[in-house]
Amino acid sequence: MLSIRATALLTMLVKYYPLNLLIHLFWTGVTGNRDLQGLIKPQKVEFHSLNFNNTLHWQPGRATTGDIIYFVQYKVYGESIWRNKEECWGIHEVFCDLTQETTDIRESYYGRVKSVSAGVHSDWNTSCRFNPWREKIGPPSVNVTPRNKSIKLKLQAPKSPYKGRRGGKVRMTNYYDLVYRVFLINNMLDEKHKILVYEGTDNVVKIGNLKPEVSYCIEVETYVPVLDRSSAESSKKCMVPL
Repeated sequence: MLSIRATALLTMLVKYYPLNLLIHLFWTGVTGNRDLQGLIKPQKVEFHSLNFNNTLHWQPGRATTGDIIYFVQYKVYGESIWRNKEECWGIHEVFCDLTQETTDIRESYYGRVKSVSAGVHSDWNTSCRFNPWREKIGPPSVNVTPRNKSIKLKLQAPKSPYKGRRGGKVRMTNYYDLVYRVFLINNMLDEKHKILVYEGTDNVVKIGNLKPEVSYCIEVETYVPVLDRSSAESSKKCMVPL
């Protein structure tokens, strides 16, 4: 039931404005909102992950004007309930850290994002199914010490974001069997001429039979056999053997 005031207002509008104009104005407002909903809808919603640091990323919609804010939810695969990510509820950034919401690395997850501008809400846009276990791992940390015609390497697996009983971050070797691949570059030769000089699980590696007073560089990558996946290479470590 309309109130007396609303009824009077409607009567006045019909009296002074043609009905077809009122319908046009109403429809223009509805379709305008629908157009804006599509223009501000977030695009390319996807997880980025490295060493179980899991972040949801997206791109802004096609609308380039207006103050747009974003709202993020997540859920476990197979569940029906979406949960709000409180720290990413009404934000201007185009990413949201969901590391602590995705700690079961064998589980699968979804994330979704919607945007709001000028009181208009877009539809949700949902990521593909995400499983931390199958995502990227980083290279090891590398410490290099020059020796007599040789180089000594100390390798340490990358760290996860999760803490152990003593408070330190747990290394990725707790989750996977890792293999290290060590590449040697002789700087007197073509930089692209890299030689695989070691592949194994040792944390301490010695590379011998090197020429003194020649500059060498080392790059190391992590390989995960169970996933048949390699990390990016570590930053170069260069030195001259003694």
